[in-house]
Amino acid sequence: MQAIMETLFDAVYLISVITIGILMIRGSKGSRQFWLFGVMAVVLGAGDAFHLVPRAVALCTTGLEHYTVALGLGKWITSVTMTVFYMLLYYVWRQRYHIKGQGGLTAAVYVLAGLRVLLCMMPQNQWLRADAPLSWGIYRNLPFALLGLLVIVLFFRSAREHKDRAFRWMWLTIVLSFGFYIPVVLWADAVPMIGMLMIPKTCAYVWTVLIGYSAMKQECNERRNSL
Repeated sequence: MQAIMETLFDAVYLISVITIGILMIRGSKGSRQFWLFGVMAVVLGAGDAFHLVPRAVALCTTGLEHYTVALGLGKWITSVTMTVFYMLLYYVWRQRYHIKGQGGLTAAVYVLAGLRVLLCMMPQNQWLRADAPLSWGIYRNLPFALLGLLVIVLFFRSAREHKDRAFRWMWLTIVLSFGFYIPVVLWADAVPMIGMLMIPKTCAYVWTVLIGYSAMKQECNERRNSL
């Protein structure tokens, strides 16, 4: 039952975010903000597919223990693409709120993202082993969490300052995604049931994507009505 339900959930999630991303890229109508958002959604779905597809195959066949290498490689790729996801989200923030300059802030984003990717590439992570060390899971997620916190603060402050109703909950979707993700990193190996938190974490990312898509549709309708 778990195999069927989890596989269906993951399939709906991957198809949904990638489809919405493609629709946003095609429907952006020259808006760099929504084009970036569409690319971001595709990166999210495509990156997660590297982990979720092997997991679905494992669950529906001989079990996770027989797909350790494929699952580890998928986690590795997903860790990098999620970093790209937040970098793109930072540039969505810059485009939406017409941010100019602030080179120090951009440098901080690149440093945190670069540090995260560098730590993900270290052999000590032992991605392809079933008993990968928890310590390196914490090390590589520290700059990732700081990058997420930075993006949370930026969207929270800017949405309030500009009274941006369309993006007013963007910060909360990121808070929820990290709130559900951190316990999984820390305790899922010891208490496997904690891994179920990846489901609401995934829902939080779908909410993030839907916020961008809804905003694009609303702004396109407003443009049409003003003509």
